[in-house]
Amino acid sequence: MPVAPGPAATALSASRSLPEATVKRLPLYLQALAEANDDRMVTISSDELAGRAGVNAAQVRKDLSYLGSYGTRGVGYNTELLRQQVNRQLGLNREYNVALVGAGNLGQALGHYRGFAQRGFQVVAAFDTDPSLVGSRLGRAEVYPLADLERVVRQKHITMALIATPAAAAQDVLDKLVDAGITSVLNFAPIVLNVAPHVCMRKVDLAVELQILGYYEHVRGSRRAEVATRASTASGR
Repeated sequence: MPVAPGPAATALSASRSLPEATVKRLPLYLQALAEANDDRMVTISSDELAGRAGVNAAQVRKDLSYLGSYGTRGVGYNTELLRQQVNRQLGLNREYNVALVGAGNLGQALGHYRGFAQRGFQVVAAFDTDPSLVGSRLGRAEVYPLADLERVVRQKHITMALIATPAAAAQDVLDKLVDAGITSVLNFAPIVLNVAPHVCMRKVDLAVELQILGYYEHVRGSRRAEVATRASTASGR
């Protein structure tokens, strides 16, 4: 059975800068390991983990080697130990206080999404410029006026933020967040923002994702039509 890494190995993996592609896959492994744990799997092979995460086994072994985790030949990885290692590498062995800016339709959905809290991200405050929304609640978070952003961020020790505003307001909101000391931002607004080098920002554009799906659906539809035309031509001979 694999054994827990010693302090030196833990310190090494914690300080090592991982490739961005590996960082993107670690949450997939974490979800797969949670499912394996639900299935009462004490150990998991790289092939099984790869299948659950939707990647190939060689990539799994390479990614996990960055964490100092190599598993045991013929046995695999200890599921719980590996989950702890991935959590530690992603910084998920602690909780983060998060601000949500924008309490409209999208903000309402994000504010009530329980998955954030289950993963250690607590939305502790929301902000909006609409006076009719100020004082209401989004999940456990109170909605404050945007003018109170800096004070509330400091008071509630907020370190991350979600932007769910209209596109026209997003850049100003980002600038206010950075001025308040927040440098980790997830942007849902459908616009490319100007970001300072010290700010880490991820972007989620749901319309763009649907457009990409539209392309693949179009390709599949064209192929189906082509196959049908060939079959019709062949049957008419």
